Amino acid sequence: LSRYCFVFALGYLTVCQITRVYIFDYGQYSADFSGPMMIITQKITSLAFEIHDGMFRKNEDLTPSQRCLAVRRMPSLLEYLSYNCNFMGILAGPLCSYKDYITFIEGRSYQLQQSEANGKEDTKYEQTDPSPNIAVAQKLLICGLSLLFHMTITKTLPVEYNIDDNFRATASWPVRFFYLYLSLMAARPKYYFAWTLADAINNAAGFGFRGYDKNGVTRWDLISNLRIQQIEFSTSFKMFLDNWNIQTALWLKRVCYERATFSPTIQTFILSAIWHGVYPGYYLTFLTGVLMTLAARAIRNNIRHYFVESPAVKLCYDTITWMATQAAISYTVVPFVLLSVKPSFTFYSSCYFCLHIASILVLLVLPLKRTQKGSKKHESVQPVWSKKLEEENLLQKNSYSTTNNTFNQKQEITCRYPALNQ
Repeated sequence: LSRYCFVFALGYLTVCQITRVYIFDYGQYSADFSGPMMIITQKITSLAFEIHDGMFRKNEDLTPSQRCLAVRRMPSLLEYLSYNCNFMGILAGPLCSYKDYITFIEGRSYQLQQSEANGKEDTKYEQTDPSPNIAVAQKLLICGLSLLFHMTITKTLPVEYNIDDNFRATASWPVRFFYLYLSLMAARPKYYFAWTLADAINNAAGFGFRGYDKNGVTRWDLISNLRIQQIEFSTSFKMFLDNWNIQTALWLKRVCYERATFSPTIQTFILSAIWHGVYPGYYLTFLTGVLMTLAARAIRNNIRHYFVESPAVKLCYDTITWMATQAAISYTVVPFVLLSVKPSFTFYSSCYFCLHIASILVLLVLPLKRTQKGSKKHESVQPVWSKKLEEENLLQKNSYSTTNNTFNQKQEITCRYPALNQ
């Protein structure tokens, strides 16, 4: 039933996207019903699989993340509608798991689990709820700076100028790639603004607390959707994607990558394109992303270990990979911004499809399985989301159980709260 729910929800979203794009406003970014529908589709499909894992699959057949998120009883109608349509995330999300949401609604999100020296577990409750004021203020400041950047700098560096005939005819290759990087960097603050504001709204309502760091400072990043510093200074294609639209990346992993029977990377990128909408540029971007991801993984697996011994050499390597990553990301996402086929192919043809060809050559020359030492352990490593991000989110899951089942509650709290005492 979870798969039928997935197909129906994604199909309905696609119909909505087609209606918006090809009937109402092709090529325009409008705040209409399709945006909230994208978030609701994530929630509906996530919960469907979580219920399926918790009620219709054996516990030993589940992955650690599926076991931690599994819902063991059918939600009531009120709980279901509250999760899908709550005011905090109805417009821009971000996605959260059903357990995280219910734990917050029931007031159990500030429980702390501590492990004593003798191995026994002692659960205690905070005397006062931690305040989100500082976190909200910081995120609102980021929102203001992002909006200011977008309103001033972004308009002076349009992505469309990359396909301007005069610019292509007169500018040198270094100048063109430098402008490509600047124009795509300038296009990102609007996403920073929207996602950070959505995160701040949830925090202001008290949702998003993830415990304390090693210095005792509260962490309000349970459902954060991006890490700006890691994005701008990423040194690999995977590192960029690890920190961009994090909750959607986790959704893709949970509903597609972990459950795919063949070519999980390709299936995941195709699902991401379908979920984003029906513009051809989305499909060009994500299909290009498949090549870039596989090629970047092959290069990293076969080359990186030669440059990590010496700090000076590693610094040089990181600088080069940062430049290569920014160029590859910018090259990949141009169709995502241009939307249509003709301008996208105009851009790629003006670059002679150089990174497409380079990626294919890398895949033909370098072995993909060099670091996969015959173990399935490495087959489960996501090409888009790092192991560090997965483990961090596994530990951060809130516990949910019926009030009369104290054993399951303690077990699920253990799953959720080791991250709180880092």
